[in-house]
Amino acid sequence: MSKLADRITHLSESQTIAMAKLSRELQEQGRDIISLSLGEPDFVTPENIRESAKKAIDEGFTFYTPIAGFADLRKAISDKFKNENNLDYAPDQVVVSTGAKQSIANIILSLVNPGEEVIVPAPYWVSYTQMIKLAEGVPVYVDSNVESDYKITPEQLRKAITPKTKMFIFSSPCNPSGTVYTKSELEGLARVMAEHKELYIISDEIYEHINFSGKHESIAQFDFIKIRSSS
Repeated sequence: MSKLADRITHLSESQTIAMAKLSRELQEQGRDIISLSLGEPDFVTPENIRESAKKAIDEGFTFYTPIAGFADLRKAISDKFKNENNLDYAPDQVVVSTGAKQSIANIILSLVNPGEEVIVPAPYWVSYTQMIKLAEGVPVYVDSNVESDYKITPEQLRKAITPKTKMFIFSSPCNPSGTVYTKSELEGLARVMAEHKELYIISDEIYEHINFSGKHESIAQFDFIKIRSSS
């Protein structure tokens, strides 16, 4: 029998997928289970979205899209960034994917070389580390706790950076802790990253609208860490 590539066999099963599978099996046995595994809502896709998807099929939107996504969609995303987040990103700086996991995997596989380190605050979304390992990178964990509201400090981030560091990845609002970084806390982390111009940040903000603590803040708002065009 053919053996799978080492990069696959070295990966662990997704813990959320394993939990979801177990919860379904227990539900099928008649057990009353509340599953806190998969990050999906308990309601069906809203009707307007379902109708729009059907309409797109009927109108022939069934062919390959441009690699970066349709121009009008990227323009709408650019407008969203400006109107909702006060972030200036042109449509040609936007890339559309089939989901956040694909986007993050694409970024990590495009930037991280074998042996390079990626800083991951803990607790973290379990897929981060497996994507880093798939790229043959090395996850470097920075622990937090309930006393720190499951946030890391600029000092912790600075200590975690080594000559092998390539990237810092985090989510706010955070999966799984639910913690939300404030603007000042994000600025502190951004100031540390600004000391290392060669490093990248992946800011996973997929849950920005599931926020009960006030206005969503993005680390992308700080111009001093934004990559400038060399032209």
